[in-house]
Amino acid sequence: MSCAFLAIVNRAAGAGRCAKNAPDALRELERHGVTLDVAFTERPGHAAELAERFASEGCRRFLSVGGDGTAAEVVKGLVAAGCNEECELAMLPLGTGNSFLRDFEITEVDSAVERIALGESRAIDVLRLTHEDGVIHFINTMGTGFVARAGELTNDRFKFLGAAGYIAAVFVCVVGLQYEHNKLRYGGAIDDARTVLTSFSNSRFTGGSMEMAPNAQVSDGLFDLVRAGPLGRAALLGAFKRIFAGTHTELEQVWTCQVDRVEFVEPVVQPVLIDGDLHHLKPLAIDVLPGAIKLIA
Repeated sequence: MSCAFLAIVNRAAGAGRCAKNAPDALRELERHGVTLDVAFTERPGHAAELAERFASEGCRRFLSVGGDGTAAEVVKGLVAAGCNEECELAMLPLGTGNSFLRDFEITEVDSAVERIALGESRAIDVLRLTHEDGVIHFINTMGTGFVARAGELTNDRFKFLGAAGYIAAVFVCVVGLQYEHNKLRYGGAIDDARTVLTSFSNSRFTGGSMEMAPNAQVSDGLFDLVRAGPLGRAALLGAFKRIFAGTHTELEQVWTCQVDRVEFVEPVVQPVLIDGDLHHLKPLAIDVLPGAIKLIA
């Protein structure tokens, strides 16, 4: 099978806003001369199944239509098909946060359409989480502790607000502040800190325009580990105000480094937020697949 682009459309993305806006966006791409075949997801995980199936049939250019979670599913399917390094991925940001494309200064559908029409691609890294029951591949970020709790609350109660929903969830979670204790091994040492949050970032942004990892690069073969110590409510709110400019990492209670592998020592089942989707699992390790897929952006 050959195709110009296989568009995988998640109509549920963005609390249903993708279903409303995707038809016009796809028509705009076609007006720019982009040839599309279209497949619609029907359930969680279906985007991965579609990507794996069409990749196995020979398709090598994919368009993820939805949010960061939809793109992560497509990547998962391409890796499962074993041809991810041969594939090109484009994205239309029609989800809730649409964080990943911000690294490429793409925040609107129009700018995404222009880049896709140009067709220029570059190899980017893929992160791999190994957990007790398998693996998950992703391209944006994974968060534990406060990050995961805020993400869960966003999905449960504030999804209809779009990117602002995550901000609302943050303030609710500050009121009921909890800490995490994930003992990590990286860089030849063990980090046994008690923390409020940990982020494992391939790209700079999360939750929309929050610059969680200001020094992250999507094609350097590394990911940025960001940890915040047991901040109190006032200190956490102060740090949160700085996250939109990426200056929270300048605080003494926040530390960051770039690594290619992290292992969880004494892992426990916990909520983790991966590219906008929440999972409950026991994480074992995170590592990098350098240049594992080509991104059209």
